[in-house]
Amino acid sequence: MSPDQENLKKSAKKHSEKLANLGMELGKIQFSYKVERKPSKEYWQKRIDDFKKYNEKGMEYYNQTYSLMNLVNKEESQIFLLSTSKFRQLGLKLIEVMEKIKENPSIMDSKDKQQSKWSKEIREQITEHSNTCIHHEKDMNTSFREFYQKHLKKILE
Repeated sequence: MSPDQENLKKSAKKHSEKLANLGMELGKIQFSYKVERKPSKEYWQKRIDDFKKYNEKGMEYYNQTYSLMNLVNKEESQIFLLSTSKFRQLGLKLIEVMEKIKENPSIMDSKDKQQSKWSKEIREQITEHSNTCIHHEKDMNTSFREFYQKHLKKILE
């Protein structure tokens, strides 16, 4: 093995260990994108706080993923970096919608038959943005798994 290959292997292992640790931390947070119709300001504040914590750790995780990918393939890592940026934007939009609900939690009251068009739109938005976030995150994870199989597995063995 050449010195360059040995350095690449060491660096990849180091990045991979950091990524594994971040993955475990992210798994402990266990945020669920499932939308619950709870008309409580406290519930939505906790939900926002939990999501911010999850999203922040998720950004660390995906930035570390990018760093690992960038060691091996700059072009594919740049595409992944764009996905990471989109993950951040989607997260900010989800927080924005949750803030609207927190300010007016009766939006989520399923017993209220006098719901306005605005309330219904906000409920649709929270569901739509939650689904978009989870699907984007799944796509990012699939992309990295494929990259790992194609480029990193041989290096890290």
